[in-house]
Amino acid sequence: MTIRTLAAACGAALLAQLAVSPTVFAADTPAHWVTAWATALQPVPLRADLPPLYRAPEVAGRTVRQIVYPTLTGKLARVHLSNRYGKTPLVIEDLRIARSAGGAAAIGGGTHVTFGGKGAVSIPPGGELDSDPVAVDIAEGAPYALSAFMGPEQRIVAWHRVSNQVNYVSAPGNHAADASTDAFRGRFTQYVWMTGLSVDAAPASAAVVAIGDSITDGMRSSLNQNRRWPDALARRFAASGDRSTAIVNLGISGNRLLSDSPCYGDALATRFEHDVLARPGVKTAILLIGINDINFAAMPPRNGLDCDFPHTSVTAADLIAGYQRLIATARHAGVKLFGATLTPASLPPQRESIRLAVNQWIRTSHAFDGVVDFDAALRDPAQVERLQRNFDSGDHIHPSDAGYAAMAEAVPLDAVVKSTRK
Repeated sequence: MTIRTLAAACGAALLAQLAVSPTVFAADTPAHWVTAWATALQPVPLRADLPPLYRAPEVAGRTVRQIVYPTLTGKLARVHLSNRYGKTPLVIEDLRIARSAGGAAAIGGGTHVTFGGKGAVSIPPGGELDSDPVAVDIAEGAPYALSAFMGPEQRIVAWHRVSNQVNYVSAPGNHAADASTDAFRGRFTQYVWMTGLSVDAAPASAAVVAIGDSITDGMRSSLNQNRRWPDALARRFAASGDRSTAIVNLGISGNRLLSDSPCYGDALATRFEHDVLARPGVKTAILLIGINDINFAAMPPRNGLDCDFPHTSVTAADLIAGYQRLIATARHAGVKLFGATLTPASLPPQRESIRLAVNQWIRTSHAFDGVVDFDAALRDPAQVERLQRNFDSGDHIHPSDAGYAAMAEAVPLDAVVKSTRK
């Protein structure tokens, strides 16, 4: 999914049919495209007896409005659409971008987003596509509404399940240009189809990707408040006066380094190249992954939907070998990879010994291009297997808003900035 050009004649023929190749991105203009916002998709489990948390809203013939917060400023933008896990074409009949006015409200009717000059697009199963460049002022840290009027048979088969952001579905019809909230009565807390927003940025600009599991995804952080640790890191960059570094969150709750899951997406070792290295402008990634690999072997099998399947046992050596493969892949692509220590999770002794061994290797091996010691930032000095009380959201695994802020403070800012300039 990294091809970014298409012969003009072939593109015209395909777009005339409102279809694109699975491996086509829109042709670049002479611009420096940098990812300003992104999310990672995971398949929706395919079962008839799904629990409510895994039931997607009805979107056929309706308008879906999603709220995103870019972390880089620009005057030209591109929207990236993905039908990576689709079984049928992804059909969008009208797509607009507007400044959000809060909730489902937008400022004005928004700016049309086009594909090969056309307002409608059909992306075949497995396909992905960048829009044409859109002349729109993107301001770092401000909310934007992406409103898509969906085809009459469209279903959600993939999403980013834990967005910690309320998004909206309208009553039937095209409400993409609506500024008011009247039509948008449906709410959901996932991201769908729109997996990236890039801007034409200054030549020195670059993106830093945070990738991992629920602790990067921001599980149990405050809804609609952007209190995940990558959000806090973006604010830290802005406060330092750095306006040339985007912070992009590609965590997936429940994700593992080495094993796929029916609920929690492809293994990070599998999705790393697509989700990180194919993004425009990415120079550095911060990796925090492994606690679910350690834990899921001990989870009891469940009848029906078993999100923890397969219950694969891992050793510290298994995780270290996985990290080494990612390090080699990142270096081959010219991307710097920082390794983050696994945070306290109140594990029983056998599993805790794996976590400690992994952290020791991350700190001392010098295999990564840098280290972020999240464990040291969050642990209780008197009980190192536990989170500090004020950093614990209450489940003894996921940080509170204060814990996520402490994680952002633990990132070595100068080292990360330096890594993006090489």
